[in-house]
Amino acid sequence: MVFEEKRAMHGEPDDEEEDEEEEEMVDPLETVRQKCEEIEHCVHTRELLEQCETRVGSRSSTTEDCTEELFDFLHARDHCVAHKLFHSVK
Repeated sequence: MVFEEKRAMHGEPDDEEEDEEEEEMVDPLETVRQKCEEIEHCVHTRELLEQCETRVGSRSSTTEDCTEELFDFLHARDHCVAHKLFHSVK
């Protein structure tokens, strides 16, 4: 408590003020990624990835993994992002 009072007297920002400043920052990359994940091709590749994860998760012993499906989804999303990202960056 004494430490907090000293910080307040010396004009140092509270933790709450620092948190508010951090919340205001929005990464444009994350925003564009979310929008790109909604386009038809990305939705389709995500569905394939989720089907693979369900299939692999339902088996107790399998050598299959979903690496190819994951890369297909990431490639589709990043292809979309590459065309849109720099239009939103100032």
